[in-house]
Amino acid sequence: MSSEYAIELDGVGKCYQIYDRPSDRFRQMLAGQRRQYYRSFWALRDVDLKIRRGQTVGIIGKNGSGKSTLLQLICGTLNPTEGRIRVAGRVAALLELGAGFNPEFTGVENTYLAASLHGLSRKEIDQRFDAIAGFADIGEYIHQPVKTYSSGMYVRLAFAVIANMDADVLIIDEALAVGDAFFVQKCMRFLREFKTRGTLLFVSHEMQSVLSLCSDAVLLESGRVLCAGSPKEVSERYLAEIHKESETESKVTDNNDFGTGVARVLAVTMTDLAGQNLTIVEGGEIVRLHIVCRSETRLSEMMVGFVVRDRLGQVMFGENTGLMGDRTTVLDQGEAVRAYFEFRMPRLQRGKYSVSAAIGEGTQAEHVHHHWKNDALIFDCVSRHRCFGMISLEVTDVGFEK
Repeated sequence: MSSEYAIELDGVGKCYQIYDRPSDRFRQMLAGQRRQYYRSFWALRDVDLKIRRGQTVGIIGKNGSGKSTLLQLICGTLNPTEGRIRVAGRVAALLELGAGFNPEFTGVENTYLAASLHGLSRKEIDQRFDAIAGFADIGEYIHQPVKTYSSGMYVRLAFAVIANMDADVLIIDEALAVGDAFFVQKCMRFLREFKTRGTLLFVSHEMQSVLSLCSDAVLLESGRVLCAGSPKEVSERYLAEIHKESETESKVTDNNDFGTGVARVLAVTMTDLAGQNLTIVEGGEIVRLHIVCRSETRLSEMMVGFVVRDRLGQVMFGENTGLMGDRTTVLDQGEAVRAYFEFRMPRLQRGKYSVSAAIGEGTQAEHVHHHWKNDALIFDCVSRHRCFGMISLEVTDVGFEK
């Protein structure tokens, strides 16, 4: 295995035998290779993947796409039907809730059990136990059987164990979705620190977490790698695939766009109040964002909206006419309309930002996307103000009182 890579998968596939009736298993045992009483289901097929040491890779895809199977193969809890898998270094994994702990054992007993499975000696676990218990922060419940735990308490203890294993490769599979806000923030701080010294595989349906945490992303579809690249590119492809399924009459096939295609976003511009085009902003000024659309059919409840993203694809802010009270309008067949949003530009970090715009039909709660256009406009922020965080706070007064 190349020292450049922490994980290598070559032509990996995982096939399950599906039996329609329990008796078919017995018939198959007697028949051997002479006859087949099962159907083959490939959870993964032809997966080629190379992950360099130090990479943070987000694995995304719809339910049933093969994400969890892929992670279990990398962890070694499943064996591949075909292909080869090579992993360098110690792997620590937090997979589906309920895996790895014995519900009858206490938290203390499960801590020692899980840590020993990761290769730690009794003495090493003794030395790390206080750190594990402190990270989990579940108090006296650590002495109670795990079967009495809430899902949040369970994930606290499970994450605390893997956080103290000195792993080279860390694998997280959607487990943080059940944690409370304070603990999730604690885990995210740990993961950001771990990125500086190890390799991280992270599965989540929360795109903002993937965009902010990961350097690369992989999109799985029906057990195959559909695409791989930057989190921004892959998340946009994922969003397009989801809407391609939900909008069965989709006519927009560009990976950068999606929707039914019966109405289109034609142009997106940003101007000052005098009507001068803007491609550079400082923050704090009043701007107008213009979105020109045209429809091939009559829209009785037209909606227009936008989101602004940073270079990583993280959403900074956005708005749509459906969120602003009675701002829908009728758009006749062949008619064009210019929607505009006037607002004070937030004070952003210096850098490039993109505007994605959309036209739809319906209400905020239930609507159809006719056209979503990613990266319809790019602008630069050259703010001279110091920005702590993604958006700077506009402070109106500062003082001391005694």
